[in-house]
Amino acid sequence: MDAITLKNSILELAIQGKLVKQYENEETGSQLFERIVKERNIMNIKTLKEEDIPFEIPKTWKWVSLGDIIEVKGGKRIPAGRKLQDSNNGYPYIRVADMKDGTVLLENIKYIPIDIYDKIKNYKISKDDLYITVAGTIGTVGMVPDELDQANITENANKLVLYGVSKEYIYYTLSSSFIQNQIRNFTTKVGQPKLAIKRINTLLLPLPPLKEQERIVEKIEEISPKISEFNNLYKEVLGIENRFPNELRKSILQYATRGKVIKQSIGDFTGHDLYKDLTIKRDELIEKGIIKRQKNNGNIVSNYFPFDIPDTWKWVRLSDIAFLRMGKTPPRSENKYWSSDIPWISIADMKNNNFTSNTKEKISNLALQTKFNNILSPKGTLIMSFKLTIGKVSILDIDAVHNEAIVSIFPFIDHENILRNYLFKTLPLLVDYANTKGAIKGKTLNSTSLNNLMIPLPSLEEQKMIVNEISTFEKFIDTLKTL
Repeated sequence: MDAITLKNSILELAIQGKLVKQYENEETGSQLFERIVKERNIMNIKTLKEEDIPFEIPKTWKWVSLGDIIEVKGGKRIPAGRKLQDSNNGYPYIRVADMKDGTVLLENIKYIPIDIYDKIKNYKISKDDLYITVAGTIGTVGMVPDELDQANITENANKLVLYGVSKEYIYYTLSSSFIQNQIRNFTTKVGQPKLAIKRINTLLLPLPPLKEQERIVEKIEEISPKISEFNNLYKEVLGIENRFPNELRKSILQYATRGKVIKQSIGDFTGHDLYKDLTIKRDELIEKGIIKRQKNNGNIVSNYFPFDIPDTWKWVRLSDIAFLRMGKTPPRSENKYWSSDIPWISIADMKNNNFTSNTKEKISNLALQTKFNNILSPKGTLIMSFKLTIGKVSILDIDAVHNEAIVSIFPFIDHENILRNYLFKTLPLLVDYANTKGAIKGKTLNSTSLNNLMIPLPSLEEQKMIVNEISTFEKFIDTLKTL
């Protein structure tokens, strides 16, 4: 339960007579109502039928129509073609924009030009009145601070003149979900929505004895600071809840990439052996002219290791174990490059930590031929964003191309997609360490920093176990989100 729900619950208890004690020796709500009607000299009072009664209230209370205990009066707009002024000339004008948080905010109050004041001077609101907004933002209720007593009021709000009732009690009652639901039902839906005065007059509300109204207000105001404290704590807890799954996921990845979520392999095949096989395959592709040799191919100096890993693992560069293909964006000005032929992926299309199967845009076959050399990234390819949004990963569920902020990653050796899946799970964390090497400029990796990205390489057997462990933890984290 958040603070707003808690506050609404308290107001509902208040208007049901469940917040404070009733005393039979007090003037009743019916007696108070008769007194108000007599004071206002109202002749025609509508008798409520039993089926009109929304819920049961204490026997000392009475159901009434709002118009029987208050008087609703409209505001007045500034003459067409005239503007309010910023300088204080003693004639403040309250707009709907100023009506917030149950009061009128003073920071941006505007003032009526003196030469037009006489035309709207009679449409004032007193500090003893309440306001209710009737257009634009509808149903906002509040009180007028002493500084704005006798200010003029906008035509998009009405003033409520009270008779013999607690201003604060009426304010809290009108703010309750019960009354606000009535207001929503009464608001016209044709053209610009508006709340008519006759509708405000027919709002049903429970009327307690005056002394009980005062006790209810006292109790609400006693509780309100606690609601604020609760709200602060709720926000703090909510922040922790929102951060916790991501922080937990990051911690698990940190343990996984350090070899701490599985038992170390006792087999003969290590990450060092896998690295040799991968570089052999890489060199074959270089000799065939399929890929180019990177400048930094070779062993990495230990000073560059981001963290400690098991002895059976090996630190490698991403370009040591995979071929990277950058994307492109065909010229937007050339319509011939854009059609409905080939899926073209942007970062927004990527389904993070999942499969990407749809794109908002597609390119033409001509663009594929002339801009992408007829080369698609096939279904099953691992892709990663490296500009602006860094480390967002996905696996293609379609044959596609992508923009220049995304890279396709093709491991040189990938039995059963084991290495692809290992990179899929660990790259979102490992890209963070590129920053420690000065590879990120602003929020962008470049081709050099991508190729030099440091990867802790276990054996394929261990990679498979690590991916399984991470996936198990992720399912647990997803379960936490639903609790």
